Amino acid sequence: MVCTQEYFGSPDGSSGGGSMGGSGSPAVGPGLCSGQAPPAPEVWAGQAAGAGAWGLSDRRERSDRSARQAPGWARGCPENVLLPQGFLAVPRSGYESGMRTDLFDFDLPEDLIALRPAEPRDGARLLVVDPSRSPAVADHVVRDLSDFLRPGDALVLNDTRVIPAALEGVRIRGEARARVAFNLLQRVDGSRWRALARPAKRLQAGDRVRFGKDGDGAACLLDVLDATVAERCEGGEVELAFDLSGPDLDQAIHVQGEMPLPPYIAGRRAPDASDRTRYQTVYAAHEGAVAAPTAGLHFTPELFAALDARGVSRHFVTLHVGAGTFLPVKVEDTSTHKMHAEAGDVSAETAAALNAVRAAGGRIVAVGTTSLRLLESAAAEDGTILPYAGETDIFITPGYKFRAIDLLMTNFHLPRSTLFMLVSAFAGLDTMKAAYAHAVASGYRFYSYGDASLLYPAPTASAHQAKDNHD
Repeated sequence: MVCTQEYFGSPDGSSGGGSMGGSGSPAVGPGLCSGQAPPAPEVWAGQAAGAGAWGLSDRRERSDRSARQAPGWARGCPENVLLPQGFLAVPRSGYESGMRTDLFDFDLPEDLIALRPAEPRDGARLLVVDPSRSPAVADHVVRDLSDFLRPGDALVLNDTRVIPAALEGVRIRGEARARVAFNLLQRVDGSRWRALARPAKRLQAGDRVRFGKDGDGAACLLDVLDATVAERCEGGEVELAFDLSGPDLDQAIHVQGEMPLPPYIAGRRAPDASDRTRYQTVYAAHEGAVAAPTAGLHFTPELFAALDARGVSRHFVTLHVGAGTFLPVKVEDTSTHKMHAEAGDVSAETAAALNAVRAAGGRIVAVGTTSLRLLESAAAEDGTILPYAGETDIFITPGYKFRAIDLLMTNFHLPRSTLFMLVSAFAGLDTMKAAYAHAVASGYRFYSYGDASLLYPAPTASAHQAKDNHD
């Protein structure tokens, strides 16, 4: 498991200052080849324009725990690849050379980090980025989205629902008391959660923790929630065994918890009642996420009505977003970054519907990097989308050949993050650096509560790219 202490770090990768901020930034996990049962990767290599020659590769990772693996995937880790130009699509064996992490760095003024969402949701700005056009960027608003889509296109949205995963309580050890805070990370079973604790040094196995309105006693059963620290793990993580289980535990968490705002927001303001609705999509359905699929935050019933009138269909997949989505890449080479895993599902009905859209000439438009990662995990070699259920830790960097999607709507991402690497793989590194420079100069709002972008693929990014992406 990836160490998640850095989840609470600041955008520049330093230790965060929020209510749940970590006190350190340990290096992210071992390399790809460590541990048991390595994932099955594919590698493409090439050269990014304007950055000189380096080992450029993509790691398409799938968990061995996923329900299906695409045919032709080799076991083990890929070998070093260094090509001066072009792209090569061949499976390799051995260890992998990646890209320098600093290639994905950029300067972002702190005042462009959005602390509150736009009102209304679809009033946020939309930067349209098309590498095939000059200029490559155009300024719009989200409610203009239907103007860029065609009848027969399909939106794919992530319908995960964020739980109020931020909890505060009191550690009880004999007569001693100490305030502690937790962010739930991953459910273990009906009564147990893995959580990030702060300060973790105050906790040890066997400690009791009481979560309540004041941390001490309560008149109502739901006004207090007790747990035992079952295990203290690495990286500030603990396993909490709650006294309640199942639906009773879920209800108590909803009473006691706050929305788990990202560290760059939580470090500057406390969650409030408005975050219960605004840090949630209007179509959220399946509980399990500890972070929002933020591109979907922009959609409103009015925008859906406009898309319906345009003849754009919408389809839902589920990927429970984990805290690892905010992890900065701390290593110098992308090949040694351990990607976090998230549980997702693409139903047989959705897969069939999307394949029918593609067969009829429509485009698949992923709303958010979470939808994209899940669809790419579910795609076969020929681009056919198959039913999928399980975890994915797919890591997409420049050189990757997209199989499942044709356009991407997404927010603006952290420097050096896996998500900025993903959008650079889709639209091109130079294009995205120029687009982000334009966004900064134009005052776009960044990150979870910020503005959005609509990205067209670079000419080499997608095997399914239409000859003309426009009306």
